[in-house]
Amino acid sequence: MATLKVPANVPLPEEDSEQLHKAFKGWGTNEGIIISILAHRNATQRSLIRVVYAAIYEKDLLKELDKELSGDFERAVMLWTLEPAERDAYLAKESTKMFTANNWVLVEIACTRSALEFFKTKQAYQARYKTSLEEDVAYHTSGNIRKLLLPLVSTFRYDGNADEVNVKLARSEAKTLHKKIIEKAYNDEDLIRILTTRSKSQIGATLNHFKDNFGSSFNKFLKEDSEDEYVQLLKTAIKCLTYPEKYFEKVLRRAINKMGTDEWALTRVVTTRAEVDLERIKEEYLRRNSVPLDRAIANDTSGDYKDMLLALLGHDHA
Repeated sequence: MATLKVPANVPLPEEDSEQLHKAFKGWGTNEGIIISILAHRNATQRSLIRVVYAAIYEKDLLKELDKELSGDFERAVMLWTLEPAERDAYLAKESTKMFTANNWVLVEIACTRSALEFFKTKQAYQARYKTSLEEDVAYHTSGNIRKLLLPLVSTFRYDGNADEVNVKLARSEAKTLHKKIIEKAYNDEDLIRILTTRSKSQIGATLNHFKDNFGSSFNKFLKEDSEDEYVQLLKTAIKCLTYPEKYFEKVLRRAINKMGTDEWALTRVVTTRAEVDLERIKEEYLRRNSVPLDRAIANDTSGDYKDMLLALLGHDHA
């Protein structure tokens, strides 16, 4: 379901490093070479290029890119070149900063990654920032927001699969969720425990029983109180855990359809999902908007930034 296009015969990392080094030399940077190489290498290949580049030229590739590039193009290339765990750690840190806090991104990272991926993100976070993600979330949030976010980022959720669903438990916990929602006890410990500890398959089964038994989805029951930030985060967590492609489609739709593109959101989704499920997100975007995602992005962006995003979308072939 990835959109990343890697050539059948990938050059050696020494060759890629040499081409990138040449792209940085002279009066102007050759952005086309940077896109043709980095936008067509997977995470393992990009990591190896960074190692080889440092060994040959005694320079950090990321610092070279930061020095040579600028604007939204720089941000897209830098995020993409990071290893997935490094990238998520960086995004999580940006989301916990006092004046740029974005709790939705924290929910997104905690709920759309596998347990192992998120564990690696937290390891990368500690290595880079000399503190834990849990500590920063606890420090920068309060009240109901903290009550939801802290267990979300603290748990090592069992990935599970459909064959391991406990049907009896799903029925029981669907009733528990309904009771709490009717009581508007949205911050109840049992409700939070179910959503932050159960496997995604188990939560999916519970929410299916919820809809079948009570006539509407869990999130629709929350709709009348959707202006509350905590309730919005609760709904976001549900969507990320159960239908991540629908969540990411909505992020992209809002990023593109705003008065002025939200490049940060656009860059974040494309660079984090190109190796995962961006093809499925593209399908959902087309279904929801009747416009191909690559066309929407091409109409809303320009220059090297547009070319980088389109390359990651698989629009051009290696």
